[in-house]
Amino acid sequence: MSLGSKPLITNTKCECGHQNPPGTVLCEACGKPLTEEANAQPILEMRYDGVARRSQKSNPGVIDRVWNFFSSVKVAIYLIILTLVGSMLGTIYPQESSFLNIDPSVYYKQEYGQLGHIYYLLGLSHTYTSWWFVLLLVMIGASLVICSIDRVLPLYKALSRQKIPKHMSFLTRQKVSYQTQVPGDGAEWVERIKPHIRKRGYRVRTDGGTLLAEKQRFSRWGPYVLHIGLIVFLLAVLARGLPGMHMDLHIGFPEGEAKKIPDTSYYLKNDDFSVEFYTEDDMPDEFKGKGKVLPKEFETKAILYMCETDCDDLTKEPQLKEVARHTIHVNDPLNYNGLKAYQFDYDLTPVLRSVSPVLVNTKTGEEYGKFNLNIRDPEREYKVGPYTLKLKYKYSDFGLNDKGEPANLSSNPNAPAFLFQIHGPDLPESGIQYFYFPKQIDKERFQQDALNTQLAGGTMPLNMDVKSMEDVDLSESITYLNVRIDRVMPFIWIGAAIGMLGLIMGFYFQHRRIWLRIDNGVLTLGAHTNKNWFVLRREISAVLKQMDIEVDEKSLENNRGSKP
Repeated sequence: MSLGSKPLITNTKCECGHQNPPGTVLCEACGKPLTEEANAQPILEMRYDGVARRSQKSNPGVIDRVWNFFSSVKVAIYLIILTLVGSMLGTIYPQESSFLNIDPSVYYKQEYGQLGHIYYLLGLSHTYTSWWFVLLLVMIGASLVICSIDRVLPLYKALSRQKIPKHMSFLTRQKVSYQTQVPGDGAEWVERIKPHIRKRGYRVRTDGGTLLAEKQRFSRWGPYVLHIGLIVFLLAVLARGLPGMHMDLHIGFPEGEAKKIPDTSYYLKNDDFSVEFYTEDDMPDEFKGKGKVLPKEFETKAILYMCETDCDDLTKEPQLKEVARHTIHVNDPLNYNGLKAYQFDYDLTPVLRSVSPVLVNTKTGEEYGKFNLNIRDPEREYKVGPYTLKLKYKYSDFGLNDKGEPANLSSNPNAPAFLFQIHGPDLPESGIQYFYFPKQIDKERFQQDALNTQLAGGTMPLNMDVKSMEDVDLSESITYLNVRIDRVMPFIWIGAAIGMLGLIMGFYFQHRRIWLRIDNGVLTLGAHTNKNWFVLRREISAVLKQMDIEVDEKSLENNRGSKP
């Protein structure tokens, strides 16, 4: 019974008696073509030995359709092309990771105009960490896995269960095929040819008047070993996105400070930074007389700490333990347990670290005492004489937005400002607000006194001022270090090595097979290899010559499929 032109049940049993799985093109036992397409081919397609694959299912379900999509070589090629195009687009402008202390939403438009802004909006400014690029890598990995499973398991089954006797049509429709008369008993003739074939590195098996010889079968697994290497490589690349697996940051460390390295339990202290400049006599000739100041050598004496307790408690000082100490030069990084800190750049502009202003009564001139104000990490409340200063807002880089309101322009302490709520005697119950700018240039630029007068609704009863430079703590320099952690690099090299092994297996070795049978004094020979047919024909011609059969190498090529 049939539905349309297709039978409900496909008979896959061969005339030799072997029951083949649905979708089999060549009988797993004797090699006889089972489909109309295979029967119509003058030369048999031997890519996967005609075995049935899941992707060839006739009535696929949803899961089968997904499987078919990812098992397609065309799909894999398209995914690779899309990934390559995306990678190229990511090189049009520098990536965000190439810069220090920039706002990418502003930078790309300022530097590259509207095209740069579009480049940023499309996510191309961080191409290699974007969701779509990661998705493409995941899809390529899925395609590699499914392609390999779809082909390698059936192929392994076919090659490991090869039968020695083959159907006549299987032999005569190989790309290398030959027939001739041979004298004597067929089984004896086969036994005599065995040592000649074996001398050429073939494994030989016989069954009466039939023979199967093959060598370098392992080369068939070369593409799949390459796939394994690529999968390991892709997994390692994707693992770089996991916390603690990969880091490549440029961080500024002010002199004398221990600063936390993001997403780690490490702190690094710039204990001392020094730079030596070229004198006019030592300077390279191309720079002499140009008035330039060139650094000759600069170094950072760095101390690496590991946080042991109170690491995430903002109310307590973290307890640090020194784990490494190193003088960092260019190309001579601090290296500890996979963390490397390279010398990258420096800035000799003094940076304000802390101030100790005095709280003064503006009417009487009475001083109530000093308090230490840390620019980066201020306390939330200070007690100065009878007054309590509560920190309401901290601005690292004070400025005004489009509406004229106070705003933080960046996280860098370019123009630090602090808004306090002061409570104490002779003040309203709700207290008064007071803006304090530690830098004198910022006091004048943002008119601190006028701003505070406006906040007080009249004369400000209190004032904060630094009396001398002894009350100012400056960091004389900032060293910029490139901090790297890459725990997946060994796996990347392992994947590359496995992939190279697969390439060598696939390119430098060939799986060669020779089948022959003798029926009533007629020798029928068929042979196959995945590449280098010339060498296979030459080997067969030499072996037959040793059996007193003269045959030209070129005549071994089966011309059934060639056009006249």
